[in-house]
Amino acid sequence: MRGAGRSVSLLADGVYFQGYSMRFRGVTARAGLVLAMLGAAWGNPAAQAQGVDAKRFGAREAVRQIALSPDGARVVFIAPGPGASSIAYVADVQNGAAPRSILSADGKPEKLQRCSWASNQRVVCLATTYMREEAGLVRYSRLITVDASGADMKLLSARTSSRALGVAQNGGQVIDWLPDADGNVLMTRVFVPEADPTTRIVESREGYGVERVDATSLRRTVVEQPRRDAVEFITDGYGTVRIMGGSVLDNAGYATGVIRYYYRMAGQREWKPLGDLDTRTGLGFNPHAVDRDLNLAYGFESHNGRSALFSVALDGTMKKTLVYSRDDVDIDDLVRVGRRQRVVGVSFATEKRQTIFFDPQFKAIAASLSRALPGLPLVSFVDASGDENRLLFWAGSDTDPGRYYVFDRKGKQILEIMLSRPQLETVKLAPVKAVTFTAADGNVIPAYLTLPPGSDGKNLPAIVMPHGGPGARDEWGFDWLAQFYAARGFAVLQPNFRGSTGYGDAWFVNNGFQSWKVAIGDVNDGGRWLVSQGIAAPDKLAIVGWSYGGYAALQSAVLDPTLFKAIVAVAPVTDLPALREESRYFTSFKLVRDFIGSGPHLTEGSPARNAVKITAPVLLFHGDRDSNVGVGQSRTMESRLKAAGKTVEFVEFAGLDHYLEDAEARTTLLDRSDAFLRTALKLPPRE
Repeated sequence: MRGAGRSVSLLADGVYFQGYSMRFRGVTARAGLVLAMLGAAWGNPAAQAQGVDAKRFGAREAVRQIALSPDGARVVFIAPGPGASSIAYVADVQNGAAPRSILSADGKPEKLQRCSWASNQRVVCLATTYMREEAGLVRYSRLITVDASGADMKLLSARTSSRALGVAQNGGQVIDWLPDADGNVLMTRVFVPEADPTTRIVESREGYGVERVDATSLRRTVVEQPRRDAVEFITDGYGTVRIMGGSVLDNAGYATGVIRYYYRMAGQREWKPLGDLDTRTGLGFNPHAVDRDLNLAYGFESHNGRSALFSVALDGTMKKTLVYSRDDVDIDDLVRVGRRQRVVGVSFATEKRQTIFFDPQFKAIAASLSRALPGLPLVSFVDASGDENRLLFWAGSDTDPGRYYVFDRKGKQILEIMLSRPQLETVKLAPVKAVTFTAADGNVIPAYLTLPPGSDGKNLPAIVMPHGGPGARDEWGFDWLAQFYAARGFAVLQPNFRGSTGYGDAWFVNNGFQSWKVAIGDVNDGGRWLVSQGIAAPDKLAIVGWSYGGYAALQSAVLDPTLFKAIVAVAPVTDLPALREESRYFTSFKLVRDFIGSGPHLTEGSPARNAVKITAPVLLFHGDRDSNVGVGQSRTMESRLKAAGKTVEFVEFAGLDHYLEDAEARTTLLDRSDAFLRTALKLPPRE
């Protein structure tokens, strides 16, 4: 990793990852990148077809993450650099000066995940890397602090001593920005025991705790002594830890999936029981935030089979109140603003993402923004200045990948500062329509349909594109994969099959692996619906998926070998028993084992073990540093298909993880998959 100003090896600062050191050096921003990030036209707009489409759609988002300084004058944001690299920049909101680069990471494997402001002059960034160990790919993280100019870079995470008896994989996270203590933060820390036989120095503390750290001087004070069972701390936004969660382990040291929560009454230090959350079943109260003034915790809990927002009083009465629920979908997110992260509303997705504001001022602001930006119905607040006068927000739609704005509440002015995807600014994108279709057993399945721009929607080559997860769902809005294929002339259907989240417990069934026949049946019924509606030509129907979606794409052909005429699977699960084994040496092993389950479905539901049934040609993509789904899953699938005499192609990307965050790799994925689909479906090639 690089930090403007000087070359530093963090090994000298006491960080040692079993032979791996994270390094930071100086970088210089290039004018072309700066222009792209500021929203200038990218490339030649007239050359947006015939091969350039893949490059435009394959380009990574110009703004991966962004935060507003406490005074509202500057932003820090992470943008893509060359290849898989990422660069953190600081830019003035109003004067139009070129952004200044302050940190970078090569992406293979180091990454910048997010950056924010400890003060108007000090930035804190989270950096991650992966190491290949006996257990597999293991993730490490560290917090870095740097001046807004890019100078004076330091390690904010606690240094690892040479006397340590272990390695802290987790470098901690900021849980309170302490707005009243400029430049200080509350952050978690993994305490590792130490021993030195020559001096008899011993550090016996072990586990997860909280420290107050000055981001400039690095002066540290322990606020919460470490506990071996602790996994989570929640503050009230004013520097006081009010809730702690502890993982319940079994006798062998494996996680049981139960988090035991405790709370403190105002002004007291004693921990009192708040309740247990069973992450396997979703039963129990899951706290997310504390409101100091109301003296309560906000969290989610199942209500009539769906996730709802509740509050629990922290005054000793434990009074629980239903705050907001719906009878059709889960309430899945809190809307929080400001440096104290106060709760102002909730969010959920029906056909489109919606927000309900509890705070009357933000309800009025949202209404004003809706009127000012009528073509951008998806609005989310990203950050705010310390006084909440300046609000940083994102707005987008299905045909607009989104743009970032700063709203000055006093001046009542909206300033557009950046585009999410400037490369697509001149490209005509396809509207996305919410639809439903009926599964074979009579259940109505929600989905999203994207038709090629200007198409009549009839007799088209078509793609069913199941989402990843399986604990996920698709939503209305811009999707770079769906939009690319629509631009190339394909109709695209994205079904929220049973096994998806967001629709309650009954819809989730037993998850998309244990209940694979239901989930994959819904996916296949989506393809049949495209044909029955005359949207898809029967002999020109394909399936494309990523992660669990890749699994669904392959397994769809096991369930019905004749439906889809071509299969594209990116980073797919292909062998369920092997997937279980990937977590063998982690404390979560039993949770993964139980999630995937045991029994005949392990063989029946593994496409690699049923390769002989697949008749359609298959194209696989996978990164060899994928820690979500090991690259061995695709290697096995390729081997089994070849052994069965099937048609298969496999593209393996060196040094990339599950998300293939590299513009060149994504461009290759899009171009290769488009050519593959055209050949398999007997379509004319693109000129």
